[in-house]
Amino acid sequence: MSHQEVAEPTVVARAEHSRFVQRVRRARAADLHRLPAGLPLRAAITACIGDFLSAGRSLSAALRLTRQLVIERLAVWDIEAQASMQTVTQAMTDLAEVTLDLALQACRDALDARHGAPLDESGRVIDFWVVGMGKLGARELNVSSDIDLIYVYENDGETAGRGDGTGVISAHEYFGLVARQLRALIDDVTEDGFVFRMDLALRPNGNSGPAAVSLAMLEEYFLVQGREWERFAWLKSRVVAPQASVQAGRVLPLRDVVGPFVYRRYLDYGVFEGLRQLHRKVREEASRRAAGRPERANDVKLSRGGIREIEFIVQLLQVVRGGQFPEIRTRPTLKALERLAAVGLIKAETAEKLAQAYVFLRRVEHRIQFLDDQQTHVLPTSDADLHWIAQSMGLRCTADACQLLEQLHQHRELVATEFDALLHDGRQPTGGCKGCGGQGPISLDNPALLEGLSPDLAARWTRFLAQPRVTMLRDDAKQRLARLLMRARQQHAQAQQQHPEMGDEALARFIDWVEPLLRRDSYLALLAERPLVLGRLLRMLGLARWPMRYLMRHPGVIDELADARLTHERFDPVLYQRDLEERHQAWIRSGEADEGELLDTLRRAHQAETFRTLVRDVEGELSVEQVADDLSALADANLQCAIRWAWQHLRQRHREEPRVAVIAYGKLGGKELGYGSDLDVVFVFDDDDERAPEIYSAFVRKLLTWLSLQTSFGMLYEIDTALRPNGNSGLLVSSMAAFERYQLQRGSNAAWTWEHQAITRARWCAGLAELEPRFEAVRRAVMGAAREPQALHAEIREMRDKVRKAHPVRPGYFDVKHSPGGMMDVEFAVQALVLRHSARHGALQDNLGNIALLRCAESLGLLPEGVGAAAADAYRQLRHVQHRARLNEDATQLNESTLGDLAIHRAAVLSLWSAVFGTT
Repeated sequence: MSHQEVAEPTVVARAEHSRFVQRVRRARAADLHRLPAGLPLRAAITACIGDFLSAGRSLSAALRLTRQLVIERLAVWDIEAQASMQTVTQAMTDLAEVTLDLALQACRDALDARHGAPLDESGRVIDFWVVGMGKLGARELNVSSDIDLIYVYENDGETAGRGDGTGVISAHEYFGLVARQLRALIDDVTEDGFVFRMDLALRPNGNSGPAAVSLAMLEEYFLVQGREWERFAWLKSRVVAPQASVQAGRVLPLRDVVGPFVYRRYLDYGVFEGLRQLHRKVREEASRRAAGRPERANDVKLSRGGIREIEFIVQLLQVVRGGQFPEIRTRPTLKALERLAAVGLIKAETAEKLAQAYVFLRRVEHRIQFLDDQQTHVLPTSDADLHWIAQSMGLRCTADACQLLEQLHQHRELVATEFDALLHDGRQPTGGCKGCGGQGPISLDNPALLEGLSPDLAARWTRFLAQPRVTMLRDDAKQRLARLLMRARQQHAQAQQQHPEMGDEALARFIDWVEPLLRRDSYLALLAERPLVLGRLLRMLGLARWPMRYLMRHPGVIDELADARLTHERFDPVLYQRDLEERHQAWIRSGEADEGELLDTLRRAHQAETFRTLVRDVEGELSVEQVADDLSALADANLQCAIRWAWQHLRQRHREEPRVAVIAYGKLGGKELGYGSDLDVVFVFDDDDERAPEIYSAFVRKLLTWLSLQTSFGMLYEIDTALRPNGNSGLLVSSMAAFERYQLQRGSNAAWTWEHQAITRARWCAGLAELEPRFEAVRRAVMGAAREPQALHAEIREMRDKVRKAHPVRPGYFDVKHSPGGMMDVEFAVQALVLRHSARHGALQDNLGNIALLRCAESLGLLPEGVGAAAADAYRQLRHVQHRARLNEDATQLNESTLGDLAIHRAAVLSLWSAVFGTT
């Protein structure tokens, strides 16, 4: 029977099988009533301690006795009532927080009586924080866990002393005494037992460091000595006492110190090696403990595929990407798995299986510890104990077959496989370099690096390896680069075997891309850690040259190649904005939602999404039209998000939501945006507030800064507002009423014909949605106005001539955009058709794009039969040629003798021009 089909046990396991439960019931039978009925959570624990104190017990005894009653009660709820794993861990976390809070207050009261309160330079009482690490920090404490703590105090200073002036000591001495007394109250074993075993080894400098450190000392330690493994330890850190300081927000400065240490502002794949070393120590320790004791192989925490490896998987992904994706910053393992799956860093199915394994392993761990209240994670060897654990989980365990062990093996195999796939390239850790010509490290002077390369490429690689920026790298960086180059060469060779027509372009471009990144270890580490990413990168570089330029400007986007969703999904603006808003809220929670961070968040998201579209484009998944649609939708979403965020940072803001809209013109208006296109936009507002013109003028200036400012992550877009009423001499933002008057020729200040040409492909794209129908009504009114055909054509031809003169073409060459018969001729011809005939043919007023409008015009009899369709096909082909040329960084001016079929398309466009204007 599979584990999905296990029947409910006929006999319910009883908590009384636990030797610990038996001892508590014998020794504390008269006290069991002191713990209020129900789950032993914070309120019940506090009441129980109070009851013991009222009965004359000391605080030390009250804390220890309450612990015994809480764990006895949890055993009943867990074993007999099948309480959830999260319920049990929350109760244990509450127990730790309540007891630490009470103990800390008692310690400080006692020391204040002898030395006075510790004061900083301003005379303020210095706060002291008990920082819970690991499972306590994550609120995942198990039933017989020790607690990892670090003590941090707010500032340096000295105590006030007693009334007679004696007893003055430094704050450092004072808090050292607090730490000592706190250990006595919580950790010391008395006749009543202990509260929690305490471990302070994670503090700065470990057991050789002071018991308590000031916040300034901690910050300096992070900057000067902080090690990679400590970032994983601090990821789950949380102030657990005093609760009053947490609730008052006084602990926030600690968050501001810890956050930048744990999470870096760049992709941080360099931490892989740090975690490998930490994991190696964990497994070596587990092996040492198991030496000569085969029963220790079933350690549900430390053995291969155990709880620790699930935690490592989660923490590694969080540390690598948490600096840029604050929404994945969370302490609990299960919640983190959900968030990692939500942003695509782990497959949803894998996250669910890991979560199931985590819950199963933690429930087994609790039952192991319930047996004797021992801090152990090893399955018992007693058949009776194994049977009890299995029975309490709805499983059977007999001499012939044990479903508990079967399921344990299944979960651990899954965890180990996923762990090795992430941290060891799908291998069990052996210390070798897969595919690197042997098991030892590889060096840059290894001749194997050049095997199979063409003479030209081998010479290029040799020059690259001989330059000082390579020879002066650290030894570990040289080894990483050597492994990377070897993998690149081998993957390229394998690809050439499958596709013999492939040349050396991919490897040559790869060296061009790597060269400026030699000092940026994180990107080289990414490729060294992710062979699949490297393979996909090489394929991209072999298909087109421009992606290399994009990756040089924005190397951080390379991590997107690891996303399995990349190829098969199109851009989703709703999902994109939702993700950005979740990221925004996460920045707010972390206290980092300043304008600079939000500017960079927008830029990173924009660059990543542009790169996804680029990959799909280069790999042939998207047509030119689909690329333009997705890039245009991305710009719309970025504008919408920038409006929403920037408004919250406007000092003159007078309402919750701005009543402003963005009107898209040009390529954005026609949804024909390309990579790197600027945005032609006009801003309008509709607000009766008397200060509205001034407020929205200030807002649009801020918005333009948000969009076009060059930060360390580049800019979003170049913005062109020249198409606003009265051009560059006009107001930066107009009221909707003024815009209507200007476009509809009301009054002396009116739009020119070229502005009406532009409005034919304009559209509302972001901002106040209720202005969309008003703008569309203006646009249709402009297009539907009666015009004198000859004057209209003359003005459009004159504008076309100006544009052509501004873009000269060499004799004997054809520019796919600007030459006669090129794309610009199609666009001007469509504008002429729309402005001349829209009054009688309303279908032409729809913003459908040039191709659809040409076919529409022909169907209405406005073009000779076949002319519109041929010109539409020609326009599509010309766009395709231009697009491919830009991707390969080729010229878009082609020798007329080599046009081939393109000459037919050029002729079709010339026929269109002749049909519309009567001349070429």
